[in-house]
Amino acid sequence: MDENRARRIVDALRERGVDAHLVRPGQYESGVRVSLPDGREALWDTDGTASLEAQVMRDGVLVGFVPVIDGSESFDESQVVDAIARTDYDQPIARQLRTAPPSRPALAPEGGLFRRFLDGFRYR
Repeated sequence: MDENRARRIVDALRERGVDAHLVRPGQYESGVRVSLPDGREALWDTDGTASLEAQVMRDGVLVGFVPVIDGSESFDESQVVDAIARTDYDQPIARQLRTAPPSRPALAPEGGLFRRFLDGFRYR
């Protein structure tokens, strides 16, 4: 996933109250990390493929996954945000809910006031 796209998706998820963060596993890859309430985290689209999928990790160990979402290679950003927000992580093989859960109070954007300084003014 492109870094700027991942950043916009993280911002949109945080506006919906989802605890999402930008993750950069490699020099040219970016993805979305969703912190789950029980200490797990879902790492979305960090492998550089066109389709949307995630690994669910706890303390660096794979404890579940979200299989490839059909048709996700052609999703726009709002569809990606909706797919991530609709995911139910309760089972080892996560599933998509028919409707997104109600939005929670918005979280502050990552980086706050110094966001552009920390990232070296690489985006608009």
